[in-house]
Amino acid sequence: MSVTPFRQARRGEERWVSPVFLGIAAVMGVSGWALWTGFASDPGFAVFLFVVSGWVVSLCLHEYAHARTALHSGDISIGAKGYLTLNPLKYANAALSIVLPVIFVIMGGIGLPGGAVFIERGRIHGRWKHSLISAAGPLTNVLFAVLLMVPFTMGVLGDWPVDFLCALAFLALLQVSAALLNLLPIPGLDGYGIWEPWLSYNIRRQAESFAPFGIFATFGLLYIPAVNDKFFDVVYHVMAWFDVPPEAAARGYWLFKFWTSMGKN
Repeated sequence: MSVTPFRQARRGEERWVSPVFLGIAAVMGVSGWALWTGFASDPGFAVFLFVVSGWVVSLCLHEYAHARTALHSGDISIGAKGYLTLNPLKYANAALSIVLPVIFVIMGGIGLPGGAVFIERGRIHGRWKHSLISAAGPLTNVLFAVLLMVPFTMGVLGDWPVDFLCALAFLALLQVSAALLNLLPIPGLDGYGIWEPWLSYNIRRQAESFAPFGIFATFGLLYIPAVNDKFFDVVYHVMAWFDVPPEAAARGYWLFKFWTSMGKN
């Protein structure tokens, strides 16, 4: 009796796209359609749904990029953990990976990255592979940001619905800010993960104790007005390369906070 077909089916299931992810993507699609057609009676709530669902989709793709790169680098345990299904509930810490970044967006309009998939680094050999695994996530945010900003580069202002474009601009801002922040060489962020394999053992040991607090320290720094202003100057400068008006992103954030903008459109 052969059990090979059953095992192959199980391996196939490890790579099926999760209904949870498809549901989140569907919310993004429907809310985007509502903004495009003007179907939404409250554009603010539609922008909120579009941005939050789009942001979660990007987080899932970010973590998928880490997992897929780790799989091809030697960690064959990735599939069994469910990371290749794009299901955010499979992450090592779903609250840190999804809920916390969404709270950061609501609180300050900042695309701060969340937690991560658990990668068995001992299975992976070669410093370049470890660096590439860490870089894969933020590079996904870069690609997502570029795709969101391409319409502006194409000169669709005046042709596409304003509220839809503002939602795109704000979501693009989140992607750019997430990529820039996550590339900082701060323990706990992917930027540090890129450099970590090349650091001495003593430095890595000292950084380990700070890693759990790195994301909170980064968010705290952004609450300093001078730091916040400089950071967003860089974000808007990057977006200007793609002809994204800062006013569009600002209005997108204003609409996103529909609970404060009701009756003021």
